Amino acid sequence: MGPCRDAASSARHVARPAFFSRETRAPRAIRAAAMSLPHIEPLYSLSGLAVGFLVGLTGVGGGSLMTPILVLLFNVHPATAVGTDLLYAAATKSAGTLVHGLKGSVDWRVTLRLAAGSVPAATITLILLHRYGMDTPRAGHLIQAVLGAALLITAVALLFRPQLAAFAARHRHGPSEKRTLLFTILTGAILGALVSLTSVGAGAIGVTVLLLLYPALPTVRIVGSDVAHAVPLTLLAGAGHWLLGSIDWSMLLSLLCGSLPGIAIGSMLSSRAPEKLLRMLLAATLTLVGMRLVLA
Repeated sequence: MGPCRDAASSARHVARPAFFSRETRAPRAIRAAAMSLPHIEPLYSLSGLAVGFLVGLTGVGGGSLMTPILVLLFNVHPATAVGTDLLYAAATKSAGTLVHGLKGSVDWRVTLRLAAGSVPAATITLILLHRYGMDTPRAGHLIQAVLGAALLITAVALLFRPQLAAFAARHRHGPSEKRTLLFTILTGAILGALVSLTSVGAGAIGVTVLLLLYPALPTVRIVGSDVAHAVPLTLLAGAGHWLLGSIDWSMLLSLLCGSLPGIAIGSMLSSRAPEKLLRMLLAATLTLVGMRLVLA
């Protein structure tokens, strides 16, 4: 009986249709793929909504707000916070560039000059980060300290931007064309290194410097040119951090789910907002957060 039972069992096994084994494996593959998909974290989405709303309301770069929130409130490693925020910024600023491009408020000459300095500087910074490592405590402290310093500079730029704009308006001739070209490329190089290391600087700092370099250019075109320049810069820096392994995709998706509607709502309400009061509050907040990061 034993051999006959074994033979019958073997026959049943051989006669089993080939697709049966695929059917049993398919649900496992689907479950594995589902488990690997990024999931939405509500707290990250709420943070993205708040930051997006403020970005749309004030025009301050999201990196100045989002990266400190991730580091200080959610205890995210500085390298992961910076890398994730860079791709977050690339997505949001791409939409802003499209709007500015359709309105004709981008001076591509200024954008290209900035990129001529920022792209090489960002590449060198990423190579150095790869060489010396990003996950070590020393690297984390360095990124945190530079981030705090960048926030303090951003706060100063916010506080004195109206005075600088008025100064530029009184001196509409500005520097010579050759010096303007060199200073613009140098500004791009500084922004490239700063953004790659901290994700902060492309917005408030970039606009403030451009106001001084191009006093005859309308403010809306300066803002549009700066936003357009931030897209390739954040994409390059974000891709570099991705290759270095410092991107949290679930966090990125959660932030975007909140920030995109937040930016739209803030932009619609921006004309009614008390600009001076918001600017002062943001500058004070960035100063406190910057000091906290520098002294940590």
